[in-house]
Amino acid sequence: MSKKVRVGVIFGGRSGEHEVSLVSARNVIAALKESGYSVVPIGITKEGAWLTGAQSLQMLTAGKTTNLKPVLLKPEAKRAAISGIDIVFPVLHGPYGEDGTIQGLFEMLNIPYVGCGVNASAAAMDKFTSKMIFESAGLPQVPYLHSTVHEYKKNPAKIHKEIERKLGMPCFVKPANMGSSVGVSKVHKSADLAAAIHLALRFDTSLIIEKSAHEAREIECAVLGNEEPKASVPAEIVPNNEFYDYKAKYVDDASQLFVPAPITATQKKTIQKMAIQAFSALQCSGMARVDFLLEKKSGKIYLNEVNTIPGFTKISMYPRMWLASGLTYPKLIGELIQLGLDRYAQRTKRSVTHDDAKDWYKA
Repeated sequence: MSKKVRVGVIFGGRSGEHEVSLVSARNVIAALKESGYSVVPIGITKEGAWLTGAQSLQMLTAGKTTNLKPVLLKPEAKRAAISGIDIVFPVLHGPYGEDGTIQGLFEMLNIPYVGCGVNASAAAMDKFTSKMIFESAGLPQVPYLHSTVHEYKKNPAKIHKEIERKLGMPCFVKPANMGSSVGVSKVHKSADLAAAIHLALRFDTSLIIEKSAHEAREIECAVLGNEEPKASVPAEIVPNNEFYDYKAKYVDDASQLFVPAPITATQKKTIQKMAIQAFSALQCSGMARVDFLLEKKSGKIYLNEVNTIPGFTKISMYPRMWLASGLTYPKLIGELIQLGLDRYAQRTKRSVTHDDAKDWYKA
């Protein structure tokens, strides 16, 4: 690939994972520059303003947008911000970045981009939607319930009783559309359910409640590719806290990370196969990190969730798993860019008129 490819790296965003995005973007930009790509940083503030040039760099390095004038608010300004860019690398975790919204903007502007498309991004971000897709694909999951802020406000006692009857304690309460364990609580007793649900509903109007797997190990697997995805060696996280929450992921470094995971050859193959199945079920492309729960005693493996824009910080598992699989960070970034360009080239072959006889699918 030409070293003159201009890559627009978009970071920040209107999300509870804004700060994580900044850290990931710094690493992605450094890897791109190391590989000789031309980088165009584009920052999005928590208020949704787009920043370029010196302002985006100030936001990236300082992590703040205080006293910065939001100069890119109008659609035409956003279009101008990414004009002349060969491909966009979105490093936007959570809502308005990982949920298909910005991918839709790129599609409308006919701009190539790294990672999953609109449908896959939206489906993976919504835990309720993805769980139904995984069910239809026959992938094992822990028992769960779904509710909304409307249903909960209407009759909270009913929701509490249903959780206790169908799932029991302990259980996990999560916002349906959020990542990095933001708003997630592990609940051990019924008296704490209300507080956990209120916390989850601060970040979303929909929530998922899951039965806690018994003495589960947290296993992850990275997937890379388009039509023929491949899986990395799995890794294991032994969190310092009760579970791998936001603090354990991004604030302290006391959690233990084992890459590769100390599991049997059979478990490794099963997890890699399930990771690719989940990736394909959602019709993902480019990249995804697939998370699993492995019960210590029973050996049962449950699919937990799929993250379409995994973290790219120095301690993030996605690049570390690929490094353990023989793919360095710069080469990983380069392959992701090529996959995005390949997907765009394939998509642009589709006919847009009824009288166009070109068989794009044979090309």
